[in-house]
Amino acid sequence: MLTRWQPVIGDPTWQGWATVLVYLATMGLALAAASRTRPAATQGRERTFWLITALIMAALAVNKQLDLQSALTAAGRCLAQAQGWYDRRRPVQIGFLVGLAVLALLFLVILRKLLRGSLSRNLLPIFGLVFVCAFVLMRAIGFHHADRLLGLPVLGLRANTALEWIGPVLISLGAVRLLRSGGR
Repeated sequence: MLTRWQPVIGDPTWQGWATVLVYLATMGLALAAASRTRPAATQGRERTFWLITALIMAALAVNKQLDLQSALTAAGRCLAQAQGWYDRRRPVQIGFLVGLAVLALLFLVILRKLLRGSLSRNLLPIFGLVFVCAFVLMRAIGFHHADRLLGLPVLGLRANTALEWIGPVLISLGAVRLLRSGGR
């Protein structure tokens, strides 16, 4: 039952590579948005937000094919089996999910404070960033029931792909809106 992580391409399908491109395109738009923030009162904080967003998108593009969350899942399984609590892992997984929810809320509070004065301009990318980070971390847990659901088709894509694209799309829409407004 022990599964081991191998440093190989995590999702060699067209959808996997398209997701990498989605992350990279979103990174590019975030960098463009960082360079175009205008209001002097919020410029530094907004630029910081967009640079952090670009960095996260770059990390997720790399992670998509290195599948580092699977390494985390395999390490957790290995630890649970070695310590003899693998059959009682559900409460740990649920605790991890609750922890993720708390972290996501904390992240929203930090972003709200960072972006005070420009929150309305950045609401879409904030939700997109929180969504994509929570989704990737949730996938690291490796619930087998969720894995089966994520493989189901949605509009010609795997549900996993459709859900994974939601965050970058929201971020991209926010960046495009900021770029079209001239950074105002």
